[in-house]
Amino acid sequence: MAGMSPDPFIRLRGVRKVYRSGGAEFLAVSDVTMDVQEGELVSLVGPSGCGKTTVMKILAGLHGADGGTVRIGNANSPFDPTRDIGMVFQQALLLKWRTILDNVLLPAEIVGLPMKAARERACDLLNLVGLAGYEQKYPQQLSGGMQQRTAIARAFIHDPKLILMDEPFGALDALTREQMNLEMLRIWRESGKTIIFVTHSIQEAVFLSSHCAVLTAGPAKMADYFAIDLPFPRDLPLKTTDAFGAYARRIYAKLGLGAA
Repeated sequence: MAGMSPDPFIRLRGVRKVYRSGGAEFLAVSDVTMDVQEGELVSLVGPSGCGKTTVMKILAGLHGADGGTVRIGNANSPFDPTRDIGMVFQQALLLKWRTILDNVLLPAEIVGLPMKAARERACDLLNLVGLAGYEQKYPQQLSGGMQQRTAIARAFIHDPKLILMDEPFGALDALTREQMNLEMLRIWRESGKTIIFVTHSIQEAVFLSSHCAVLTAGPAKMADYFAIDLPFPRDLPLKTTDAFGAYARRIYAKLGLGAA
């Protein structure tokens, strides 16, 4: 399969997950295999209920796999699951009684980072996500897009090696989502982080990714895994090009939604 390499940062081989309840079993993930290099942004795209979030939870260590192998980290970049993961969800999940700066600082407090340095980093991150000057505002004073930018800064505060993003822009309106896609590309390219990005949007997957993993309807199986060889920096007019359309059609075809 495309994307396999000798020493990737993330290696999944034949990953399988079964949920059990009341004596019944439900196969959520049946066979997921892929390699992710350090510094890549890889999208997981597929229909609702196909197991994308389950794969994400396995990567986060929240769920164990029932089969196959999962390895994160390599000789060049050791991985500590207790502090090397940052997460962003569909909802920003900010604490309304904490300022924007204090929301960003929360993971630093939890892992016990020196707070003086953490505050400096938080201010740098808020600048990175375009929120300089909003440090003392509260979440309810910000738009949905600005709240998600805060959540992204929070995920980066403890300098994790892996960022897991589960439909982070799914609750935003179409125009705000387009703007956040542009911001996400800029933040990723400037930070150099490894990012796994779950989405239902084929357009978003093609626009953001260095590689795209296409999952079938549940139980999740890898229908395709391929590089998105579109040049950086990317801008919205890229979506009107034949090359972009070809990648989108490839995903549609793998999902049974049209010919490639």
